[in-house]
This record gives sequence, C-alpha cells and structure tokens, in this order.
Amino acid sequence: MNFAVGFKPMLGDSHSTDSLEKQLICPICLEMFSKPVVILPCQHNLCRKCANDIFQASNPLWQSRGSSSVSSGGRFRCPSCRHEVVLDRHGVYGLQRNLLVENIIDIYKQESTRPLHAKAEQQLMCDEHEDEKINIYCLTCEVPTCSLCKVFGAHKDCEVAPLPSVYKRQKSELSDGVAMLVAGNDRIQAIVTQMEEICKAIEENSRRQKQHLCQRFDSLCSSLEERKKELVQRISREQEERVSHVRSLIRQYGEHLEIASKLVESAIQAMEEPQMAAYLQQSKELLKKITDMSKVSMSSRPEPGYEKMDHFFVNVDYLAEMLRTIEFQTDSLGEDDSDGFAGGDGGDAGADEDRPEGPEALEEAEAVGPRQKPSSSPHGQH
Repeated sequence: MNFAVGFKPMLGDSHSTDSLEKQLICPICLEMFSKPVVILPCQHNLCRKCANDIFQASNPLWQSRGSSSVSSGGRFRCPSCRHEVVLDRHGVYGLQRNLLVENIIDIYKQESTRPLHAKAEQQLMCDEHEDEKINIYCLTCEVPTCSLCKVFGAHKDCEVAPLPSVYKRQKSELSDGVAMLVAGNDRIQAIVTQMEEICKAIEENSRRQKQHLCQRFDSLCSSLEERKKELVQRISREQEERVSHVRSLIRQYGEHLEIASKLVESAIQAMEEPQMAAYLQQSKELLKKITDMSKVSMSSRPEPGYEKMDHFFVNVDYLAEMLRTIEFQTDSLGEDDSDGFAGGDGGDAGADEDRPEGPEALEEAEAVGPRQKPSSSPHGQH
C-alpha cells in the first residue's frame, strides 16, 4: 500500500510525552533544558547558563571567560546528587556538551509546537480508494491501510488492528527506546570519563617512575664518580711517593758527583806542584780522601720496573656487563622496591645476588682485578 512520503505520526498519549518531558527538565531553572546542554562527571545534565550561575556563586573570585588574567579553575556541587565537580581554568566551558539530549529537545519541541489543525490536515488518504482515510494498520504487512482494502483489497486475508492503538503502542515503544538510548549514553559517558581518568593515572605513574629511575641512575653515577676520585687519589699518592724517592737519590748522586769532581781537580793541581816537599805535604791527605770516596757505596737505586704503575688495574668488565643488563623488576615487591630495577638475566641471578652493589661492588672489583705489586719496597734497595 502506497501513501504519502514524509508522514510523521502525531503525538501519542499525554502520559508518554509527560514522561519524556520530565527527563528534559533542568534541576536549576526547572524548565526544559536550553542549549547548550552540558553533562557533568556524575552524568547529570544542566543548562550551561545554569551551570555557570552556580559555578560563579560557588567561586566568586573566579575570573570570567573574557578576562585577560589566568584563572586556576574552581569547583561546585551537582544540584541533583551533590557530587563535587572540579573544573579547570576553562570553567563550565570545559564541560562536554550532551548533543543527544539537545537533539531530543529539538525533536520534542517540533512535535509539541505543531498546530492541531495542521495535524488533522496530514490525515492520509488511501491511494486505491481515494475517498477512504487510512484508519487501520495491517499487522501482517506492517503498513497502514483503509477499511475497504481489508474488505475487498490486497489486505483482505491479513490481520489488522485499529490505527490509534498501534500508533500508541509504537509511540510508547519509541519513547522507551529514547529513554534507553539516553541511559545508554549516560553509561557510555561514564565509561569514557573513567577511561580518561585511567589515561591521567597512567601519565602520572609514568612520570613518577621516570623520576625514580633517573634518581637511581644519578645515584649510581655519583657512586662511580666518587669511587673513581678515590682510586685516582691513590695512584697520585704513590706517584708522588715514587717520584720523591727517585729525586732524593738523584740529589745524593749529584752531591757525590760534585765532591768527586772537586777532589779530582785538587789532585790534578797537586800533581802539578814542582816542589817535591810541598807535593808530599798534600799527597797524603788527598790519597786518604780518594780512598774514602772510593769506599762510599752508591748502589742505592731503583730496581728494574720501578717506574711501572700497571699494578693499579681494576677489572670492571663484569660490572659493565651488569650495567648493560639492568632491567625492570617484574615480580611482586614491596612498595619501597616496586620502583626499582634488576640487572642481568635469569641465569646470572644467583651470581648477581651475591655481588655487593654501589661502592662495595667497586671495592670488590678492585680487590679482584688489581695485579700483584712487586714484592720489593716502593723506595728501592738501599
């Protein structure tokens, strides 16, 4: 059965429309929502103007949207459930609009403001029986039709029902569907809000863990740097000690060389004396000095290899390997250890547990790695 395209069913019983209208009342102004409609985190809806009024009343020092100064936001309580709503610097303009409720309001207003005589003029006529109004509904074909079509026409073998009763039933079903859609939208909005909170929590937890990780590595670098300074100082002390010892030997040999040179010069001058008596007066003393000088032992000198410093050797290969295999801990630990990290794979776990950490690990590496010093005294043989 063909009928005019664009037909809109008239409003149903007053009970359905009243029930729908109650869902569209703002709890502040007690009138139908005026666009834009905002949805609160607690899933209740308010006119944005009404929400702004109670927000301004709860935060009198908050700057208006057009102000050049930067505001830090504020808070107010939902008038329906008293849930505290915290807003950022955008105020109520930062709340999401409920476009579904706004669309329902538009449809409701269009239906409720249509004149009665216009609705009557939209009464459809049967295409096959031009003088007959469409007043029944074919349940079999699910189309509206006229009485003559039921008696003589294409729907004579079909099951039919009065048009008003079917209209009321379907209008009630549509109203229930709208209510379910609104409730479903509220649930979805609640899920979206919850997931947004999860995103914020992930970002905050990641920021905190990054900070803890950087602190751990900074502490490790600080321990390494401190230990490096200590070991460098030990090398410097032995360097000064050995250089000082060698320089003292150089001074001793220099003094001996100077005395010997003077003695040689005196002996040469004595041998040039032409007078035998004068020569013999000096020769005995010179011979005694030369004999004493030749008896002075100058064997005190650094032993071979004294200049080497390669016994200051530290084996840090296993520490470097351990640092390269640092990994986050995946097992359940206490709150104090939850933000730490572990090093090495499972196969090296036992060995890593026995190794000390921090400065103690460096002490152990130094004890294991250095080559054995020469058994002789650092000052050589005297």
